[in-house]
Amino acid sequence: MELVPGLTFSVSHTTRSPRPGEQDGREYHFVSRSEFERLIRADAFLEWAEVHGNLYGTSRAEIERARDARGIIFDIDHQGARQIKSAQPDAVAVFILPPSMEKLLQRLRGRRSEDEESLKRRFLAAREEIAHYGLFDYVLVNDDLEEATTQLVSIFRAEECRRRRAARLAERLLAEGRGFGGTEPPPRC
Repeated sequence: MELVPGLTFSVSHTTRSPRPGEQDGREYHFVSRSEFERLIRADAFLEWAEVHGNLYGTSRAEIERARDARGIIFDIDHQGARQIKSAQPDAVAVFILPPSMEKLLQRLRGRRSEDEESLKRRFLAAREEIAHYGLFDYVLVNDDLEEATTQLVSIFRAEECRRRRAARLAERLLAEGRGFGGTEPPPRC
C-alpha cells in the first residue's frame, strides 16, 4: 500500500478471537457469532463465509468507507473471492501461493497461535483452498516477499491501464476535441 498511494485495506469482520498483537478495527472487526449472524440477516455483508469454524465477511459499510479510494485490497478466501467477483465482475482476484507445502507448514507453526489440532485443520484446508486457484485472474508465489510485492504492484498498475478502465476518459477527450479545426474526431475502433 505504501508503493501505490490511494489504496485502502478492507477490514473484514470475524468471529474468531484476536491473535496476540491484533487490534479490533485494524486487522479485523472482532464480533460475536450472534452479532455476525444478525449482520447476515440484515444483509450487511457483500461476502461472507465460514472458514476453520469461524465466520468471516466483508461488510457493505466497509466498501462504502473505501468508495473514493484508488483501489481496495481484500484478504479473503476463494469463497469470498467468488462472491465479490459475482457482485463486481471487474474486480481483480490474485491468489497467493506458498512456495511449498513444507514452507506453508513452517509459516503456520511460526505464528505460534494455533494448537496442534487447529494447525492440522488449517494445513489440510490449505490444500482445498489451493484447488480453487483457477477462479483467480492472477497467481503469484510468495517465496520472496520483495519479489511478490513487486509482482502485486505490477498487477495493480497493469490493471489500471486496461481499456475498460480508461474508456470514460478517452470518450470525454474525444467529445472535447469535436469542433476544433473543423474536423471530426477519428473513427472509434
